[in-house]
Amino acid sequence: MGHVPKRITVPFVREARARGERLAMVTAYDYPSGRLADSAGVDLVLVGDSVAMVVLGHADTLSVTMEEMLHHVRATRRGVERALLVADMPYGSFHLGPRQAVENALRFVKEGGASAVKIEGARIDVIEALVEAEVPVMGHVGLTPQSIHKFGGFKVQGRGAEARSALLAAARAVEGAGAFALVLECIPSELAREVTSALAIPTIGIGAGAACDGQVLVYHDLLGIEERIAPRFVRRYAEIGRATREALAAYVADVRSGAFPNESEGFEDPAFPTQQTIERLYGS
Repeated sequence: MGHVPKRITVPFVREARARGERLAMVTAYDYPSGRLADSAGVDLVLVGDSVAMVVLGHADTLSVTMEEMLHHVRATRRGVERALLVADMPYGSFHLGPRQAVENALRFVKEGGASAVKIEGARIDVIEALVEAEVPVMGHVGLTPQSIHKFGGFKVQGRGAEARSALLAAARAVEGAGAFALVLECIPSELAREVTSALAIPTIGIGAGAACDGQVLVYHDLLGIEERIAPRFVRRYAEIGRATREALAAYVADVRSGAFPNESEGFEDPAFPTQQTIERLYGS
């Protein structure tokens, strides 16, 4: 990769393809995950509404609120110094139209410290209003989890000639509305290649093949923390969930057996030395 600025900006991301550089984006939801992603060299940190599932335990993304998202954006901002921080606009935060969208997006920027927001779907009026309000927008088409009731579940999108044409048109419209980047989720790889070739802005894929300009994965998925579901497009780079469970089980066993804590893991008062200290100093 070429020159990387001390702090990644929207123009830096938008021009990635022209520089011949691929973008790495990861979701994060709090200070430690944001700090670790940032220090690992991730280009963009997305505080995704997937927090509803992998942190808050919901079955889908629809339940998370603006206040909950703001809480997580603020926490993540404290850990992110270099990467571009993007806040996901949750379900119901922009669906009433441009005015509602601008009000909530400004809260993410002013209160949360986000540098951009992400909008699901080809909501052209909303994207245009946000750009006019000087809030950078990342688009998102394909499988948009906020539309699972319309789709009938988490299903691959863009299959068939009509669906392919509609998705390509939606991607072009999102770019035309002023988005600086576009997430392509769960679409056929060849369609993602076609969309990427048709746009000037970078595409960031998740389950969309290798032709995109960048990739995004959920923090808890790639680290093996989320174990309930394993999407086909996820590559596990660690098994933190299993390692954590094993470590906690070892702790439980040591507590119950009396092996934890040992003498070196406690404190003593010099005025009242322990028997072990006396023996060490004066012999038994």
